[in-house]
Amino acid sequence: MLMIGNSTPDLEVEALMPDGRFERLHLGALAGRWAVLFFYPKDFTFVCPTEIRGYEAFAPRFREADAALLGASVDSVHVHRAWVEHGLGKVSFPLIGDVTRRLAQAFGVLLEDEGVAARATFILDSQGRVASVTANALDVGRSAAETLRLVQAFQAGGLTACEWHPGDGLLVAA
Repeated sequence: MLMIGNSTPDLEVEALMPDGRFERLHLGALAGRWAVLFFYPKDFTFVCPTEIRGYEAFAPRFREADAALLGASVDSVHVHRAWVEHGLGKVSFPLIGDVTRRLAQAFGVLLEDEGVAARATFILDSQGRVASVTANALDVGRSAAETLRLVQAFQAGGLTACEWHPGDGLLVAA
């Protein structure tokens, strides 16, 4: 798994864009801004839509924090489109199709036996390096609110206490 401080692999991926188009994206182009890349196992499942809808609810706040938001699963972009059109609903951030599993492998989150990505979240700093990585078992969803709080804490540029939120002071090292 990519660890803290590792650079983001500069892979080219295909994504379903918010306007319904398919587009090739270079992950290296994310450098210069913060990004959240979250992997989920599969479309048309039980826990995954709750997470994507959760991230969608917080998407405006990620944009306010100048953090790009990207979802990724081993499904194709065509399956993503079908899911958006027939159940999931509109999404305002790209959904990456990773049928080759190269992206999940590059980030170290491919669960070989299941053939899917782990439920993993990477926060990438503005230099394209991993600032945070979390991974859950497939049956437990994540908190978009906590991911946003972490992005904001990293962007605060100092020592932040447990449960720090924007507006709270930074800790001062003695």
